[in-house]
Amino acid sequence: MEFFEVLRVEEAILKMVHEIGEERDRQAGILDDGSKSGVPSGAPGTYASGLPFKVEEIPLLSSVGRVLAEEVIAGDDLPPFDRSTVDGYAVRAADTFGAGESSPSLLYLKGEVGMGEETHLDVNPGEAVKIPTGGMLPEGADSVVMVENTALLDPVTVEIRRPVVPRENVIRRGEDISAGTTLLRRGKRLRPQDVAALAGLGRSVVRVYKKPRVAILSTGDEVIPFWEPLSPGKIRDMNAPGIFSAVVEDGGEPDFLGIAKDDVKDLEDRIRQALNRGYDMILLSGGSSVGSRDVTLSVMRDLGNPGVLAHGLALQPGKPTVLGVSKGVPIVGLPGHPVSAMIVYRQFVRPLLAWIGGESIRLGDEGRKLEAGGEGQEKPFLRLSECYVEARLGRNLHSSPGREEWVRVRLEREGGEWVAVPILGGSAMISTLVKADGLVCIPLFSNGIPAGEIVKVYPY
Repeated sequence: MEFFEVLRVEEAILKMVHEIGEERDRQAGILDDGSKSGVPSGAPGTYASGLPFKVEEIPLLSSVGRVLAEEVIAGDDLPPFDRSTVDGYAVRAADTFGAGESSPSLLYLKGEVGMGEETHLDVNPGEAVKIPTGGMLPEGADSVVMVENTALLDPVTVEIRRPVVPRENVIRRGEDISAGTTLLRRGKRLRPQDVAALAGLGRSVVRVYKKPRVAILSTGDEVIPFWEPLSPGKIRDMNAPGIFSAVVEDGGEPDFLGIAKDDVKDLEDRIRQALNRGYDMILLSGGSSVGSRDVTLSVMRDLGNPGVLAHGLALQPGKPTVLGVSKGVPIVGLPGHPVSAMIVYRQFVRPLLAWIGGESIRLGDEGRKLEAGGEGQEKPFLRLSECYVEARLGRNLHSSPGREEWVRVRLEREGGEWVAVPILGGSAMISTLVKADGLVCIPLFSNGIPAGEIVKVYPY
């Protein structure tokens, strides 16, 4: 009888990353960019990934949510000239010192800056130039007085009723982004604000990693497509649509390959077809618990080296998970119960998929991270799953040491604070996730968490 390790989630991710990298290095040797897959980058707890191999150039307006495959170095200053941040008058700050309502400074109005136009005006001592928000600051001016703090006495005389200091209401050339500085690093998932900054630098196209392609295959004689009417002993497939949607949300391209029978040949044929079609990851739903579900384990063991890496995660729900690699492609046998499958996806598949898709990821509260190629970043990127809300636990939670347990909770507002109320129910009950606002983690070696303790609720 064969025995396989039961791994902590972080250990499982690192082991999977290493095996994928080793296998792809055996297939391709040194990668195009000169790096190797799965090789420690030198910084403690970091890995430099040569994955993925595929890069494409896409229009900027299609880039949100995509992962950068290049370092973005600013070619221009932003803004490209000194400009005003308010409507008012461009002045020399020294001409306004001591100005007030009862003793205003009087300045000669020399002219006006046109919006969107280059100005050739200059400001000498005792002079002012009218300027709109965003207008180009005239030579000689070092600040702008807001129009609310002025009065126009006649066509050529402006009254200044409040002093300004140098650089007040002004943004200098390159103050936002300086030419030559690194704005965005490879492995960064682009947000709307990143797209805006790239537009400000005149980028119309960006190089990104291609979305990882994910094959999703359900298993089980009792499972039928969700659109079919039920018959006795059958259950509709919930896992595949849920996992499919999660992959889309996380930037992958999922492909549903149907439902395999609890038969070694049927499942093996379908997995080999998926391997031959060039998917970057294969997710199996069901078939990883004891008994007849060992079909998945049997098939993955026979697919070739390295084969099965682990049968079990130190995770509750989600322990009966099978992990393997074949031809450099990770294969994950998710548990059959829907809550277990979704939790394993969140904790294990999501960061692995992000890494395969080129994104720099961070593992664990201690800040261990995996990087998407090249040299280490100064700061790891924050993943959404690391954001949390603090709340007071509404009831005792008991657990068995040796596994990391994720408890579904709903948030209620009581006495000006959030209270996390555990939702009871087994991992077969998808409604417990539907009703939940988030998850609370009971640490690996803890017996539980007492009621009243402040906990972190991770939105889900």
